[in-house]
Amino acid sequence: MTWMNEVRTRESNSPSFPYHRIVVKLGTGLLTGGSNHLDEKMMASLVAQIAHLHGQGLELVVVSSGAIAAGRYKLGVPKGPVRGIPYKQVFSSVGQSRLMHTYEQLFSPHDITVAQALLTKADLSDRAGYLNARNTLLALLEFGVVCIVNENDVVAVDELHEAKFGDNDNLSAMVANLVDADLLLLLTDIAGLYTADPHLHPEATLIPLVERIDAGIEQLATGTVSRGSVGGMVTKIEAARLATASGVTVIIADGREPDIIERLVAGEALGTRFLPITSKLESRQRWMLSGLCTKGELVVDPGAALALSKQNRSLLAAGIRQVEGEFGRGDIVNIHNLAGVRLGCGITNYSSSEIAVIKGARSDQIAALLGHDYGAEVVHRNNLVVL
Repeated sequence: MTWMNEVRTRESNSPSFPYHRIVVKLGTGLLTGGSNHLDEKMMASLVAQIAHLHGQGLELVVVSSGAIAAGRYKLGVPKGPVRGIPYKQVFSSVGQSRLMHTYEQLFSPHDITVAQALLTKADLSDRAGYLNARNTLLALLEFGVVCIVNENDVVAVDELHEAKFGDNDNLSAMVANLVDADLLLLLTDIAGLYTADPHLHPEATLIPLVERIDAGIEQLATGTVSRGSVGGMVTKIEAARLATASGVTVIIADGREPDIIERLVAGEALGTRFLPITSKLESRQRWMLSGLCTKGELVVDPGAALALSKQNRSLLAAGIRQVEGEFGRGDIVNIHNLAGVRLGCGITNYSSSEIAVIKGARSDQIAALLGHDYGAEVVHRNNLVVL
């Protein structure tokens, strides 16, 4: 039997699940159990759940933290804030191989091959890099391999904000975007999003369902922390916003709960579930929505906002009120209404300096104003993604 036939057999024998392709993000606090080293008992439990689902034909990608913690422990450095970028990179370099060795050992009894993918934001910031990463991850899934993804901290530095995800929550959302995932699980050491920080306010209650992430939800996130993580609940909400905008369901849950991964994938109501705000998007649109290559912003008037959101129309110069940032023809820009609400994004036919000249003008005036004309549309509807 060929490997492709094995894949088809595994899929045909799989039971019915509400989700098929799942990205599981495992946080540092969960993988270390709050200690200063990897908790192999906890990791073994999580791996066994992933392996069981894998054996039933589901496709899973793991975005794993823990490399820095593993490296720091190996070097005998006490737990505490990382003293600077070089230290973080050293810890990651030492710990990454130890993290992968642990996964190799834990997946091996289940006869599952694992792979490693180290990504930086710069790897995905151009169309070719995005597609290369996507094609590799999809091919690994086709081979039945469980890929362990992490940010390449050895080369991604904090000063280069545009080249760094900054946390594995946002990385996991980008990976879910890359592989067309149905479900993103953000497993941590807290049960989900609460009405207040449950560590400080025992009366706080869990929010089981979020239909749309608004200012109120963002405000709640600033008051809820996940101990041991880089960004706490704030980055998880940021990740949920990106993933749900790409048609992915997101769940934040306590990874310490028994059989948590299997129960969530089976549809059990645990943690906080964030519903997708759109249907699955074509990969080019997902890349545009990701924000990795956004160069600027256009603010449009109510008429243009209505034409974009409700009428599937292109964005014309007449409807543009403001231009923010510097960008060139062919760059991706965000589009906002006058209230600052993001309507979508698109590939612009004109540079920021050109749009500054033609904004508010009729399409038949563009050639006279600029001395050239790239068409009536500043952003054509075929190059537009509306939220």
